[in-house]
Amino acid sequence: QVQLVESGGGSVQAGGSLRLSCGASGRTFIFSSNLMGWFRQAPGKEREFVAAISRNGGSTYYGDSVKGRFTISRDNAKNTVYLQMNSLKPEDTAVYYCAGGSSLWPKAEATYGYWGQGTQVTVSS
Repeated sequence: QVQLVESGGGSVQAGGSLRLSCGASGRTFIFSSNLMGWFRQAPGKEREFVAAISRNGGSTYYGDSVKGRFTISRDNAKNTVYLQMNSLKPEDTAVYYCAGGSSLWPKAEATYGYWGQGTQVTVSS
């Protein structure tokens, strides 16, 4: 059974920072063979692509709304992917989901076959 478990969410004031982590486990899930991504969903809105990172970490992809503020990274030895979020804005408030996939389209939700349960991020003004 594959598990992706997010942590690090919480409440922060605008301009602050948070670092999300996502640990992966499961005998059938080879972390280093999977593209890893972060998505978010705000109340009443569709799930939105945030960031993704290639299997070896050599390529990263970002949604337009987070470019220059968020940084995705991974540690294949620890089976963990991170999302460093700086200069947070109230509009970043959402549930953030970690996802794993093996396709070539990092920004597409359909790429990802494995999902975490999500962690809440709340940014107050």
